[in-house]
Amino acid sequence: MHTDPIADLLTRIRNGQKAHHERVTVPHSTIKENILKVLQNKGFIENYETAKEGNFNVLQIALKEDRSNINFRRISKPGQRIYTKTTDLKTVKSGLGITILSTSKGIMSNMEAKKQKLGGEVICEIY
Repeated sequence: MHTDPIADLLTRIRNGQKAHHERVTVPHSTIKENILKVLQNKGFIENYETAKEGNFNVLQIALKEDRSNINFRRISKPGQRIYTKTTDLKTVKSGLGITILSTSKGIMSNMEAKKQKLGGEVICEIY
C-alpha cells in the first residue's frame, strides 16, 4: 500500500537514473501520466507508455542516459497541501528547473501556469 503514489513515482525515477537503468515501471494512474507528460515535454525523461502487466495497467518510463544527477523535491504532501498564487510562482535554480503544479486547467509546469495566470497545488520541484 502506498500512501503517497506521486512520491513513489519520483523516487522510482530518481533511483532508476542513479542506477543507470534504461526503463522504470510504475503502477498507472491519470495524475502520474499527466506528470510524466510534463516531464517529457521539458526533457527530463525520454518517453513513457502505458502497458498491461497481468490484470493491471502500468507506466513504462524510458529514462534519459545523460540525466544521472536529476533532483526531485516533493513539496505538497498528503499531510500538508501547499498552494500558491500565480504572483508567488518563482523560478527554480535560475530557470534550469521546473515546478509542477496541479491547477484548475490540469497539471502543468510553473512557466505554463504563469502564462495562463493560474495558481494551484505545488506538487514538486525538479532540477
